[in-house]
Amino acid sequence: MNGKVFLVGAGPGDPDLLTLRAHRLLSEADVVVYDRLISEAIMSLVPAGITRIPVGKSSGHHSVRQDDTNRMLVSLARTGRRVVRLKGGDPFVFGRGGEEALYLKRHGVAFEVVPGVTAAVACAAYAGIPLTHRGVSRGFQVVTGHLREDGELELDWRALSNPDSTLVIYMGLASLELVVDRLVDAGLPADTPAALIQDGTTIEQRTFVATLESLPDLAQFHRVVPPALVLIGRTVALAGELGWFLPREERANEAMALWAGN
Repeated sequence: MNGKVFLVGAGPGDPDLLTLRAHRLLSEADVVVYDRLISEAIMSLVPAGITRIPVGKSSGHHSVRQDDTNRMLVSLARTGRRVVRLKGGDPFVFGRGGEEALYLKRHGVAFEVVPGVTAAVACAAYAGIPLTHRGVSRGFQVVTGHLREDGELELDWRALSNPDSTLVIYMGLASLELVVDRLVDAGLPADTPAALIQDGTTIEQRTFVATLESLPDLAQFHRVVPPALVLIGRTVALAGELGWFLPREERANEAMALWAGN
């Protein structure tokens, strides 16, 4: 008897951003198959006794190949289990959820997709950067900076260099110099506001705001590491006014200031 696979978006890291349905499915699952970037805070919500299977991937290294993950999901479901395939962000936004859903469909396994808050929206919000803003940005574009084997990126640089939109780049640290060069060559001003957001929405979040041309040096100087999001566009300049989220160090400093004041 076949079970069912739930492709669940875990959001960008803050467990409070889980949907109610995602939270309920975690408590009802027989097995949770989860990605490397799922935060410990979210995994702590999985009840004791539920089988957990990591299938993590990082740039250039896959501890479990995608084909093996696909076959595992089918095998687990065919034992009659309720399988939660927990994916960072949203399953259908650079999460390979479409590939897994197609594989399940073609092998006769029932599935359901549970949307999650994607990093582009959440991390920008936690950094105080609107993706759209009247008179500043009419829209936003989301791409991945993951390099091909030949070290290139297949992107429409002219479209991405639109100054009237905000550009969000997932997995862009390794290709940052190339991205900056291509965007400037395509006509985007080198002094366009830009930001790097590491560990967005978590208490470890770090946000660095500068200009497009300074992004590679900024990343190197501050030793920015994945997961990190790149935001480029005029709305980034609003971060100084709209930033509201206090990560761990700033929260501690705020608490100390309040204590001293009392």
